[in-house]
Amino acid sequence: MTMQFVSDLIDKKIDENPNLIKFTFYELRVKENLSEDDTNTFLTLAARRLENNRYLIYKTGDTYILNGKNKKVEINELLVAIK
Repeated sequence: MTMQFVSDLIDKKIDENPNLIKFTFYELRVKENLSEDDTNTFLTLAARRLENNRYLIYKTGDTYILNGKNKKVEINELLVAIK
Protein backbone atom coordinates (compact mmCIF):
# COMPACT_ATOMS: atom_id res chain seq x y z
CA MET A 1 0.00 0.00 0.00
CA THR A 2 1.30 3.42 -0.95
CA MET A 3 0.45 6.99 0.01
CA GLN A 4 -0.90 7.35 -3.51
CA PHE A 5 -3.38 4.55 -2.79
CA VAL A 6 -4.49 6.31 0.40
CA SER A 7 -4.78 9.66 -1.38
CA ASP A 8 -6.75 8.16 -4.27
CA LEU A 9 -9.34 6.59 -1.95
CA ILE A 10 -9.68 9.79 0.08
CA ASP A 11 -9.98 11.93 -3.06
CA LYS A 12 -12.69 9.63 -4.41
CA LYS A 13 -14.65 10.01 -1.16
CA ILE A 14 -14.20 13.80 -1.15
CA ASP A 15 -15.54 13.93 -4.71
CA GLU A 16 -18.63 11.97 -3.60
CA ASN A 17 -19.32 14.12 -0.52
CA PRO A 18 -16.76 16.64 0.77
CA ASN A 19 -18.60 17.09 4.09
CA LEU A 20 -18.94 13.47 5.22
CA ILE A 21 -16.48 10.68 4.52
CA LYS A 22 -16.93 7.08 5.67
CA PHE A 23 -14.67 4.08 5.27
CA THR A 24 -16.27 0.72 6.02
CA PHE A 25 -14.88 -2.69 6.84
CA TYR A 26 -16.37 -4.09 3.64
CA GLU A 27 -14.87 -1.40 1.48
CA LEU A 28 -11.33 -1.75 2.82
CA ARG A 29 -11.04 -5.44 3.69
CA VAL A 30 -13.21 -6.97 0.95
CA LYS A 31 -13.34 -4.59 -2.01
CA GLU A 32 -9.77 -3.29 -1.66
CA ASN A 33 -8.50 -6.63 -0.29
CA LEU A 34 -6.42 -5.03 2.47
CA SER A 35 -4.98 -7.17 5.24
CA GLU A 36 -5.71 -6.27 8.86
CA ASP A 37 -2.31 -4.57 9.16
CA ASP A 38 -2.78 -2.67 5.89
CA THR A 39 -6.25 -1.60 7.00
CA ASN A 40 -4.87 -0.23 10.26
CA THR A 41 -2.08 1.57 8.41
CA PHE A 42 -4.59 2.98 5.92
CA LEU A 43 -6.83 4.27 8.72
CA THR A 44 -3.89 5.93 10.49
CA LEU A 45 -2.67 7.64 7.33
CA ALA A 46 -6.17 8.61 6.20
CA ALA A 47 -7.02 10.07 9.62
CA ARG A 48 -3.81 12.11 9.61
CA ARG A 49 -4.47 13.51 6.14
CA LEU A 50 -8.10 14.29 6.89
CA GLU A 51 -7.24 15.97 10.20
CA ASN A 52 -4.68 18.11 8.36
CA ASN A 53 -7.56 19.15 6.08
CA ARG A 54 -9.69 20.16 9.08
CA TYR A 55 -11.94 17.13 9.30
CA LEU A 56 -13.09 15.79 12.66
CA ILE A 57 -12.30 12.07 12.87
CA TYR A 58 -14.43 9.42 14.56
CA LYS A 59 -13.79 5.70 14.80
CA THR A 60 -15.95 2.65 15.53
CA GLY A 61 -18.03 3.19 18.65
CA ASP A 62 -17.49 6.97 18.83
CA THR A 63 -20.47 9.31 18.90
CA TYR A 64 -20.78 12.52 16.93
CA ILE A 65 -23.35 15.16 16.05
CA LEU A 66 -24.44 15.53 12.43
CA ASN A 67 -27.17 17.97 11.41
CA GLY A 68 -28.23 18.36 15.04
CA LYS A 69 -28.64 14.62 15.60
CA ASN A 70 -26.51 12.35 17.76
CA LYS A 71 -25.04 9.50 15.75
CA LYS A 72 -22.77 6.60 16.59
CA VAL A 73 -20.08 5.17 14.32
CA GLU A 74 -21.49 1.72 13.55
CA ILE A 75 -19.59 -1.54 13.99
CA ASN A 76 -19.05 -1.89 10.22
CA GLU A 77 -17.76 1.69 9.88
CA LEU A 78 -14.06 2.03 10.61
CA LEU A 79 -13.67 5.77 10.15
CA VAL A 80 -16.03 8.71 9.77
CA ALA A 81 -14.70 12.18 8.94
CA ILE A 82 -16.84 15.32 9.13
CA LYS A 83 -15.88 18.74 7.75
